[in-house]
Amino acid sequence: MKIAISILIFLVGSPFIGGLLEGLERKISARMQGRVGPPLLQPFYDVRKLLNKQTIVVNKAQTLLMMTFFLLQIFTVCLFASGSDLMMCFFLQSTGATFLIFAGSVTYSPSSTLGANRELLQMMAYEPAVLLACVGFYLANKTFDVSEIIGMPNSSILYLPGFFIAYVFILTIKMRKSPFDLSTSHHAHQEVVKGVTTELGAKNLAIYHITEWYEITFLLAVLALFIVNSNPISYVVAVAVVFLVWFLEIVIDNTSARVKWYVLLRTTWIVTGLAAGINLLILMIARR
Repeated sequence: MKIAISILIFLVGSPFIGGLLEGLERKISARMQGRVGPPLLQPFYDVRKLLNKQTIVVNKAQTLLMMTFFLLQIFTVCLFASGSDLMMCFFLQSTGATFLIFAGSVTYSPSSTLGANRELLQMMAYEPAVLLACVGFYLANKTFDVSEIIGMPNSSILYLPGFFIAYVFILTIKMRKSPFDLSTSHHAHQEVVKGVTTELGAKNLAIYHITEWYEITFLLAVLALFIVNSNPISYVVAVAVVFLVWFLEIVIDNTSARVKWYVLLRTTWIVTGLAAGINLLILMIARR
């Protein structure tokens, strides 16, 4: 019963939290740029408008691919909420991301195809760090299960500071923030077309936004997993850390220009490899 309630809360709350965070991000970004910005609930208005529009698709397969992308992200959230295997959660999320790439490729649009290729490059950049983060959680807690990790007497970050740094670094990529927003951007001034989402019409674009809200909530929940332990106070600290990192991502997004793909790969592999690699080496030595 407890697991069912947890899953229901995540299913209902994730898009609501994700949409509110996007709306708040727009307001903060606007203030940083000397603008008033849209209403806080504007992301919800945008999705509602898209859902009410006529569905026009370049390729009928695109709708099926986007629905698969959406459903796999929901399964990811449900698996995490049930306290199951963290490695499996990221596996499902990565599988869903491949369907987004397929959805961008089947349109035969140059802009959409280029965005899909860049999405694939981003996956090549952050996936090693995701795998290392899962390995780190296992070495620190002797389990991949989320329910067991949050029940530990100490926070995982005490043993995984390097993995935490690596994960925060790749959040910039996974949340599609500058300077690593190669596949698509949330800013209108960043590009004339919208990369991998260029040919997503009406309802498919709405599905993309809702899925992104689920994804962002899941990513921030994993970030909180570094902090949360059996002490209830840790939940308050985790929320504070999550909001601090989230605000840091907004600052980076508004103060950085997009880099080229090879800079993305090189920088990500160097930073995450050094931070997580050194931490992994220390953990392996400590276990002997």
